[in-house]
Amino acid sequence: MERHQVRKTHIVLTSHPHRIFKESPVLEWGAKNPGKRGPIVASLTDKSARNAIGSHSGSYTVYRALAMAAGKLPPEHKPDLTNTAPTVRIGPHASWFDPTKIVSLDPWGAEVANVFRKEIKGGLDVRPSIAVTQAHLHIPEIDDAIAKGRLKTDGKVVLANGDVVVTKVAIEPVWYLPGVAARFGVEEKELRKSLFEETGGMFPELITRPDLKVLLPPIGSTTVYIFGNPDFLGRKDKEHTCRVHDECNGSDVFGSDICTCRPYLTHGIEEGIRTAQNGGVGFIAYYRKEGRSLGEVTKFLVYNARKRQKGGDSAATYFHRTECVAGVQDMRFQELMPDILHWLGVKKIDNLVSMSNMKYDAIVRSGIKVTRRVQIPEELVPQDASVEMEAKKAAGYFADPKQVKRGKALKKVRGRGLNE
Repeated sequence: MERHQVRKTHIVLTSHPHRIFKESPVLEWGAKNPGKRGPIVASLTDKSARNAIGSHSGSYTVYRALAMAAGKLPPEHKPDLTNTAPTVRIGPHASWFDPTKIVSLDPWGAEVANVFRKEIKGGLDVRPSIAVTQAHLHIPEIDDAIAKGRLKTDGKVVLANGDVVVTKVAIEPVWYLPGVAARFGVEEKELRKSLFEETGGMFPELITRPDLKVLLPPIGSTTVYIFGNPDFLGRKDKEHTCRVHDECNGSDVFGSDICTCRPYLTHGIEEGIRTAQNGGVGFIAYYRKEGRSLGEVTKFLVYNARKRQKGGDSAATYFHRTECVAGVQDMRFQELMPDILHWLGVKKIDNLVSMSNMKYDAIVRSGIKVTRRVQIPEELVPQDASVEMEAKKAAGYFADPKQVKRGKALKKVRGRGLNE
């Protein structure tokens, strides 16, 4: 492979006051006209034009750094965006122009090659933070739903071979710091200080450059899977079915049965397909928040602690064991989650496939109406996952009150031993 020259060996800190350049585009978050809003420039080919902290691709920036250090990637590379435009257009919606509705992504992120064509032609390295494409999905649980008559093949949403036609959207996080701070009810300076300290000082600009209001944090992206016509999103006359799902690699990918994540995900997909076949639109918003944003290492440590505790894995101590290891039960903090729904133009959700009160409350608080909440069918809950499910229902998650176990009944809900 060709080896490219790496960047110069000396380091110039962008936190220095003299690094504030007049060439940096001005941002007016929430402006209706993208030209007035201005492009977000987080690329590194021309540091004098940057107006954002961090860089594109989230946690993958480390791999880019390795490629550059190894001389495999030229530092001056700019992406050729020919034929990369979205396969379907989403928006703009009125929510794009309300600076309080969307604070954790760039509404224009999929359209930069179009709306900032002039700036790119002039040499500005503006890169997409959203991509939209088409695909077919083949999922065993959907095959089973077809075989049992719960779903049908229609040649449009579900093909004759069982493939599901889907529109996929990948979204990088782009945080407008004043808006994120307001969403969490903290001062912007406190948010910046905490982000700086808890990343080991990764971004000095957080505390030295208050003029930079946008951060591309080094975290995972979010993916949306749309079933049916994407043009139906946001239309009041069309039924909307949605599952907002937080990543669980063990269950979603490998089928681990200690939790209900994959069964609930595939149930949400089935419900979304059914809605699309009935003339509405369904979608899954898939967030990279592994282990309730505690991470997979912490998650596995908790598994061990649950299985090894006196009395075994118990629904009565489910949340307690997590807090003992992580210091908190949950770090997903769903305040930013509805932003993607607003980017899609969603104003109401007829069927929310989720039992989480945190998710429901965040969605409703953001101004989106939820008509019906859908609990996972009992027959889809794996036996070992009953510990999680009964603990959540007892803690107040949405469920049929008749199904909630308490006291001695809850204590009797046990999972497998560690070596069983």
